[in-house]
Amino acid sequence: MQAKGNTIFIVEDDQSVRDALGLLLGLRGHPVFLFADAESFLKAYRTEWRGCLLLDIRMPGMDGLTLQKRLLETGCKMPVIVMTGHGNVESARAAFRARAVDFLEKPIDHGKLMSAIEEAFIRQAAAQNNENRNAEAELLLGRLTPREREVMELVVIGRHNKEIADALGISARTVEVHKARLMTKLCVEGVPDLVLLSLAGHDRNHV
Repeated sequence: MQAKGNTIFIVEDDQSVRDALGLLLGLRGHPVFLFADAESFLKAYRTEWRGCLLLDIRMPGMDGLTLQKRLLETGCKMPVIVMTGHGNVESARAAFRARAVDFLEKPIDHGKLMSAIEEAFIRQAAAQNNENRNAEAELLLGRLTPREREVMELVVIGRHNKEIADALGISARTVEVHKARLMTKLCVEGVPDLVLLSLAGHDRNHV
């Protein structure tokens, strides 16, 4: 099963609701995959899937909120839209704490649903762009020698050349040489860009 970036995964135990949503979204041009329960979704789930999850709360077996939390724990970044015919404040709070995009009550308002899906895809694209940027930063940082990495780490926390030289036991001139080389390797033109790239690489290593 291949899932593109605008795929919608519907997990809903009511077949009539499931089929109606699948038809609606399919006619809007979205690839749609349907699941009758949380367990079947988890069994089929692949980490490379992209899109959004349209998830019912009350289902036999594992409920929707438990599935949402389980996916979050596994590192799944796919945006989730929660829907229910039995909404309450506490379940809505739980959904949003688990980073739900929206909480929709049945019968589903199609306008609100499409707005939530649009927001979900915006979040998905932003997360993917951030992941790509961090991966590129990590690749660039991998070009540095251990000494250049040490110099960079001191530069990004605001140390001046003499302070770096004293800390590393090298001359200020040598610090300048290392800075010039690492700037060239990292394709950055100044310290602000260097700080941003360093932070991106740090985020990647702490995902």
